[in-house]
Amino acid sequence: MQDREETSPLTLNRLSVYLRCLRTLQQDGVRRIASQELADRYLLSASQIRKDLAHFGEFGIRGVGYDVDELARRLSSLLGLDDDHPILIVGMGNLGSALAHYLGFNHGAFRVVAGVDRDPEKVGRQMGSFTIRPVADLPTVVRESGAEIGVLAVPAAAAQENYDALVAAGVKAVLNFAPARIKERPGVPLKDVDLRIQLEEVAFFLGRDETETD
Repeated sequence: MQDREETSPLTLNRLSVYLRCLRTLQQDGVRRIASQELADRYLLSASQIRKDLAHFGEFGIRGVGYDVDELARRLSSLLGLDDDHPILIVGMGNLGSALAHYLGFNHGAFRVVAGVDRDPEKVGRQMGSFTIRPVADLPTVVRESGAEIGVLAVPAAAAQENYDALVAAGVKAVLNFAPARIKERPGVPLKDVDLRIQLEEVAFFLGRDETETD
């Protein structure tokens, strides 16, 4: 069985996709499915599914397939979704406010429980189930809310100092939406989400298509 620390981000991404597909199958009342059928339904690779799952043990029965409920349960456990993971957002501007209301951040194991900001005009506003607090209160907010995951929705210039502040306050992992490279601290995983990079990747392919038609 593969060690959790050795699992690549790409493999984790695929496990999340498999789990999403399995949950759809559960909603549709499907109880058992073969890797090839799963692949055909959701435009996946059957060999990749088998290879990814084999890293974590035995899941299916040859010639019979996977028990959908059991596989969904085990993938959920592998991905750490058996426990709650409260989220705190730093920066309650347009992006931070949108993330606070995003269903993906308020479903299952995840829930936004707190938000902080430097702007006095935002502090004190009600945002869903919490009231926006000042950044200076970050250690207290983390302690009182039990937040495990910090989300950075701040300008690039403020990303590092706020990451450091989250680490000092005791969060266990950070998701960074700021368009900046951050020095990661030992023991506190950092994941960058740069939407502009994704747009530029799309633009690259659009530009290539135009070049090929010239």
